[in-house]
This record gives sequence, structure tokens and C-alpha cells, in this order.
Amino acid sequence: MQLPPAPQCSFASDNVAGAHPLVIEAITQANRGHFPAYGADPITVRTQQAFRELFDHDVTTHFVYGGTGANVFALATMLQPAEAIVCAAQSHINVDETGSPERVLGAKLIGIPTVDAKLRPRDLDFARSMIGNQHAVQPAIVAITQVTELGTVYSVEEIRQLSDAAHGLGMYMYLDGARIANATASLGGTRESLRSFTRDAGIDVMTFGCTKAGGVFGEAVVFFNPDFARRSLYIRKLVTQLHSKMRFISAQYEAMLTDDLFITLGGQANQAARKLFDKTRTISSLQLHSPPLANSMFPIIGLENRSVLQQWAHFYDWDVAKDQVRWMTAWDVTDEAIDQFVAGVQAVLAVGRTA
Repeated sequence: MQLPPAPQCSFASDNVAGAHPLVIEAITQANRGHFPAYGADPITVRTQQAFRELFDHDVTTHFVYGGTGANVFALATMLQPAEAIVCAAQSHINVDETGSPERVLGAKLIGIPTVDAKLRPRDLDFARSMIGNQHAVQPAIVAITQVTELGTVYSVEEIRQLSDAAHGLGMYMYLDGARIANATASLGGTRESLRSFTRDAGIDVMTFGCTKAGGVFGEAVVFFNPDFARRSLYIRKLVTQLHSKMRFISAQYEAMLTDDLFITLGGQANQAARKLFDKTRTISSLQLHSPPLANSMFPIIGLENRSVLQQWAHFYDWDVAKDQVRWMTAWDVTDEAIDQFVAGVQAVLAVGRTA
């Protein structure tokens, strides 16, 4: 089988893309001179203020190394002994962090089976029989991911209703925002839309992803609830997330927040996924029934065909039992790369149909 040249851009993950030039320039600028360590530098101080302006709220923001560390750090500030975290069964903290929240925090994760990786208020009903029962772990935190692991996006109202239910039970809301840029672009593409599904929807603590949106490394943890923020300064060090030369993380965020670059880049990734969908939706065997809400798609490709395609242009299996894979677009995916990828998919599937 003769396949076209493989695309220069990968459709495996947004983690594989490079960093935006403005982010690299910000790091370069931060490298000029000596500055105080551990977050006392002027870049970090400016960026923390930029987060207050972003959310129009007196938030506390801390910078850490990466996504798993950000989740562990944030949850550590929110948990007390004998407490549990309620999450979707498909959530990253449940299936993609090597048991880190449970091992490091000593906390139970209660994974709720869902069809779309989204929790609903009814999913918290079970907690009523556990809260106050001295023989039961105490459900204390509802953890959601936005964009979810299945590429779905919570609406503002869905988060607000879930927050109301959680707070009504004395629980708190945590949002894993590894792809917050994509979610913001999907839900309106403005600072106001970001605030609407975070600050205004009852989120207590969240992560604000940078790496997947065009950064090099590092994540931010944003505290809306001042009670959790008070403990955060010490817990960050406790869970090994205090970076000495912090300016190299915060400089990336300063670039990302300037002129809302993170929203622009999230939108570019989302638009690339929509273009890929539009060019493959007519291939019935892929079973792509609805446009992506963010930057991922989950087509069906049989083992023989996907093995050929993955050797040509790597992407990940998702649910092997269903022959389901994941295609994901990054901020810098080009139209040319999309066309090349689609041409390869069409070539392989055409041969598969005639074999």
C-alpha cells in the first residue's frame, strides 16, 4: 500500500506540540539576570496579579511542575483524614495518575460510572448515607475535569447545578483544568465565559493548564476558597511541587494571559479538530456522529487498519474492546497536516474495504 507522506504535525495528543514563540520569548527574558527564588521574583508576583485580573477576584495562585502534581497538591489542600474524592470513573485522577492521589494523599477515590465523563447532581445521592456515618469514608470533594477525558464539555449550568448539590451536602468543588484553554474557547472565548463556569459556578479550587495549550512545562493552581488557600503555601512544598526558579513557570503564564493568548491557542486547537471532523465525517466506518466540542475525537478503526495507520502517523488506542482510538489536535496543527492525515486515513480504509 502506498501511503502519502506522514503529516508533520501529530494527532496523538496536544502534549506533543512545541511551545508558542511568545512563551519561548518569555522564558528567554526570564533567563536574563538573577532573581529571588521560590516565587519571590517580580515575574511571579506580576503573574499572580494577572490571575486576579483574569478572574476579577482575589484568587491565590501557585505554580507547580505538571498536571498530576497540580492535582495532588490542590486536593491535598482540600482534604482532611478519612475523607474521599468523588469523580467520574474515566477521570484522569482515577485512571491516569498511577494511583497518585490515593497513594500520596491516603484518600479514597470514588469513581462514578458515566457515559460521557460528566457528573450530575444525582451522582451524589449515594453520599447522603455516608456523611456522618463513623464507619464510612466521608465524601468531601467533587472533582470534575473541563474539558473531560472524553472530549465533552460541561455547560455553565451543569457545573452550577453540580456545585449547588455538592455544597448542599457540605462538599467542595475541584476542577481539573488541564485543557481550560480549550474549554474557554468552546464556551464563548472570553474572560467572562471563563469566569462563568469557574468563579461564578461555585468552583472552590481549580488547576489552570498551560502545557497542553502551548507552554513548555508547569501548571497553575487557583484558589477561590480562601480557607484552602491559607494552607496551600506549605502543602505545595510538602508534596514536592515548590520550584526554586519559579519565574520560568510564571513567565509562561504571563505570556499566556497577555492579550488572552491561551484562549486564542485553545480556539486554534478546537478549530483544527472541527476541520478534521468535517473532512472525515462522511467515512461511515469511523462512526463520527457529532462535531467535537473541543480538540479531540474518538473514531472507530479496526485493528488491522489502525495498526497500519499508527505506524504511519502515531495516535493512541482509547478503548481497544470497541476498536476506538483518539485523535487530538494541538494549537499549531496546520490545514496541510490535516489534509495529509485525512489522505492517509482514506487510503488505508479504502484498501481495507476492498481487501
